Amino acid sequence: MQQRTGGLIEWLIPLAFVGVMSWLVWHLPAFMLDWVPYTSESLKAQVTAIYLKADITPNLGGVFGGHIDIVDLLALLLAPILAVIGARTVRAAGIEYVGASGIDRAALFVGRATMMMIAIMTVVMLYEVFLRYVIEKPTEWANEMTLWFASFVFLTSGFYAMQQRSHIRIFLLYDAVPRWLQKVFDTISTLLIVLFAFFLVFGSYKQVFVNKLYKWELYGSAFNPPIPATLQPMVLIVITLVAVQAVLNLIADWNKEPIIHTDEPDEEEIEMLKKAVGQD
Repeated sequence: MQQRTGGLIEWLIPLAFVGVMSWLVWHLPAFMLDWVPYTSESLKAQVTAIYLKADITPNLGGVFGGHIDIVDLLALLLAPILAVIGARTVRAAGIEYVGASGIDRAALFVGRATMMMIAIMTVVMLYEVFLRYVIEKPTEWANEMTLWFASFVFLTSGFYAMQQRSHIRIFLLYDAVPRWLQKVFDTISTLLIVLFAFFLVFGSYKQVFVNKLYKWELYGSAFNPPIPATLQPMVLIVITLVAVQAVLNLIADWNKEPIIHTDEPDEEEIEMLKKAVGQD
């Protein structure tokens, strides 16, 4: 029996997760200043100045006498709770691949959070258009925030696409060979993905986490968000998840019957799409 999708909890949990993670990303310097040792006092003073200027709740005071306040701690506690609840309550649509592992369900939930980010981007852009062309008082932050969210959408959707097997594949040679050789091709492609992820993380770890995140590098615009400090680490995190998901896909699909890909429309998928939009 197909699970019913589209319930309110499937909107609220991902939306709450995006809000909590947005707070944690914006206030990440508080955790770094309190928990990560800075060998250079000048660099610590620089990051402190950046954080104090961007702190949303400067009057709450640090819980441990530092920079982390009670809202930061609550957000830190809520993030894994919402992630677990979201992964357990997410319902796959009829055309989605579910998978059996925990990371499969995490990828589905990441897909829902990505949808929420797209909705937030749309609201921000509409708000900016209204202010710019109706009130004639444009914001300094809408363009950079939209760019920031769009970058996260691009990265997280890649993880979701890998879990759904919806990445681009060329089947001309793949469909012409026997199943045992298809498994060889699958193994080679997965190995290449894992090797690429390993060397990317190994080669750029210092550049990303020391020169970007540790120094909390900013974008340099009027709004000046920490896009370099957050997106470059996110690239390494997501490519690692993609590599892990590729290995899980290889294991899960190992004993499946071969699928012949043609240019003919998939009638079963068309019917599921019709049901998804409420058409008989």
